[in-house]
Amino acid sequence: MSPIQCSLPVSTQSKTPRFDLKTYWTTLIQEINQKLDQAVPIQYPDKIYEAMRYSVLAKGAKRAPPVMCVAACELFGGNRLAAFPTACALEMVHSASLIHDDLPCMDDDPSRRGQPSNHKVYGVDMAILAGDALFPLGFHHIVSHTPSDLVPEPRLLSVIAEIARSVGSTGMAAGQFIDLEGGLNSVEFVQEKKFGEMSECSAVCGGLLAGAKDDEIQRLRRYGRAVGVLYQVVDDILEAKTTKSKVDEEKKKGKSYVALYGVEKAIEVAEELRAKAKKELDGFEKYGESLLPLYSFVDYAADRGFSFGESSY
Repeated sequence: MSPIQCSLPVSTQSKTPRFDLKTYWTTLIQEINQKLDQAVPIQYPDKIYEAMRYSVLAKGAKRAPPVMCVAACELFGGNRLAAFPTACALEMVHSASLIHDDLPCMDDDPSRRGQPSNHKVYGVDMAILAGDALFPLGFHHIVSHTPSDLVPEPRLLSVIAEIARSVGSTGMAAGQFIDLEGGLNSVEFVQEKKFGEMSECSAVCGGLLAGAKDDEIQRLRRYGRAVGVLYQVVDDILEAKTTKSKVDEEKKKGKSYVALYGVEKAIEVAEELRAKAKKELDGFEKYGESLLPLYSFVDYAADRGFSFGESSY
């Protein structure tokens, strides 16, 4: 089945050189899946690890955070072997946040990545524990598996601090809080914190691992945030074009640009985000073809030019 297009106007269509993003992405997915399988083995108590693995190793995952981390690291000449432990940690943290977001007391979603949500299979109590366990496991994995000859300790500390910031009370947790409690003027904050933070963190961590300069890190920060929000805005546009459910509309009321302003305004927001992300990448032109994966992620977020089968974010 051909992917659904959100039909952004010609003015924002890609000028990116041809790059086989699908092959690049799917190859990394295979490597990351293998390393995640090794990183979360079954141990005692078995049930917690089974619940952790159920979400982390879900076959439908696109692995967007770890892939972006690797691409950002390689942009600055970093070895992807240096990025894999942090990439795996980002997926653990991402999966943990999704487990908790899906809980009945949060977003109350019955499915995730093409399968029943964690709490639907293992119960709310075990889902909470699985998420709680995945967060620190990610930090431990970075420290214990990153090659010291490839990444100096100060860079690792910066990576750990960045991840902690992104998931904490001023990051994703803040976004979830406002999602639950906020009003009609909170949509931009919710979108940036719930969906922009993970993408921003992933890009920044890749740059930190490779020793990017401060101004380059700031460009990555703005780029990643724009791409993360863009991806979600387009998701909402596509969903609005294919779903007529009043329940879904009410559930997202005030929480998405589509629900608040309508599809046409949301498309304008997507145009702006795409242009913003690419503008940030203009400062990296000196890195040549190493920049192509990051450029291509922007177009994929907007156009969904290929499918991963049953995969989801």
